[in-house]
Amino acid sequence: MAPVSFHSLFIAGACLASTATALNAKLVGTWSTKSAKVLTGPGFYNPVNDSFIEPKHTGISYSFTADGFYESAYYRAIANPAKPQCPGAIMQFQHGSVVENLDGSLTLTPISVDGRQLQSNPCDGKFSLYTRYNQTEMMKKYAVSIDPYSKLTRLDLYQFDGAPIQPMYLAFTPPQMLPTITMNPISTVTKKAKRTAGAEAEAKHQYDVPLNKDAAHMKHDFDRPLLHQMDVNMLWWTGVGMTVFGGVAYLL
Repeated sequence: MAPVSFHSLFIAGACLASTATALNAKLVGTWSTKSAKVLTGPGFYNPVNDSFIEPKHTGISYSFTADGFYESAYYRAIANPAKPQCPGAIMQFQHGSVVENLDGSLTLTPISVDGRQLQSNPCDGKFSLYTRYNQTEMMKKYAVSIDPYSKLTRLDLYQFDGAPIQPMYLAFTPPQMLPTITMNPISTVTKKAKRTAGAEAEAKHQYDVPLNKDAAHMKHDFDRPLLHQMDVNMLWWTGVGMTVFGGVAYLL
């Protein structure tokens, strides 16, 4: 299969007829939380290599287009009350279509085969867990305003239950996004099971195989994000040792 490039993806996206609906112009653009380190687009997820690029800080970013497409990027730390020294981390990418409903709510429907999630836990093995991710989102309401303190254009999204998402601020207009088409389609491969004694016919099993299955990262496990590339137990004992050493030195 011929290699896929960003250029060919953008050309395909430009040639594809849009089936999405027009969106409120106030939503159009790329929005990011205060650190502005997490942004949608090729700087967060690489569809050619099918891999994430870890931001320097956690955060959330959403992008919306005037013709009804969206993209989301999440990078979050997850607290672990049972083991405070083992916080988790999660990165998520989705894109698809967005519709503003008559009641002012937003329905974000992702392209199911394109969503990706990377989970990491510093105390649970050496490698991270990389999987497909598909989650339709319902935003009960939204508000675009000028922040009274920063004077920046601010977007407040409220989840299906009314819970607010961390405020985001306008980072780019027009939005910074990947192509709005399906970037990593899958093909279905049929595999025949071996005939066994007494079997009437060969069983057939179907498997979904990503079309970019030959990408380099598919052949090995993922290293954990930088957030977790350290031995927390070793750091803790090093701190204890230095404290004891400092106390002894002080007494002498």
